[in-house]
Amino acid sequence: MKPKLLDLYCGAGGAAKGYQRAGFYVVGVDSSPQPNYCGDEFILADSLGIDLSGYNAFHASPPCQAHSTIAKQNRSIRPDRYNHPDLIAATRGRLVSTCKPYLIENVPGAPLLDPVLVCGSFFGLDIRRHRLFESNIALFGTPCCHYWQRPRFRSLDRRKSTLSTVIGVHGHTNYTGEAELREVAMGIDWMTSAELVQAIPPAYTEFLGNQLIKFV
Repeated sequence: MKPKLLDLYCGAGGAAKGYQRAGFYVVGVDSSPQPNYCGDEFILADSLGIDLSGYNAFHASPPCQAHSTIAKQNRSIRPDRYNHPDLIAATRGRLVSTCKPYLIENVPGAPLLDPVLVCGSFFGLDIRRHRLFESNIALFGTPCCHYWQRPRFRSLDRRKSTLSTVIGVHGHTNYTGEAELREVAMGIDWMTSAELVQAIPPAYTEFLGNQLIKFV
């Protein structure tokens, strides 16, 4: 029987797919309907209010807007509009109380405790998309392998004439074929463009999930 993992703030399931590949039965939780969620089950609920009993491990991806570089820049200009809630501490408190293994994922700059970093370049993906992972178990992150990423992609910024070394997975589609490039770069082919820009590649959580499953 597969160990059961609860995927909080699950979105459309970039993390879920990786944990499934690592051998987990994944139950997703989100406060918004997720018709494209790829996990084994989905629960429409508040991630901070859901019952945490009955699970072997937990993953949480609290909203990153409070800590993203762009949000911080916008907040300095319009604090009334970009004052996003920080749910990391509240999420951590609930997960610690379970005494079960957990991971919390967020962007660089987020207030995670002793996190490891994972970079898409390590997996041969045409992205970098650095993400931090906090855990109450010992995990290995990845080194960055940017050296092989050469300028060969059109920049998302139309004002730039130089080529980009990676595919931009943010904002809106600017040119024909970009959506397909993003899907290949992320290893995700079941999401809308809006869902994709919020996701993490399944390769990240497959890598970490293979470590996590040894503890459960």
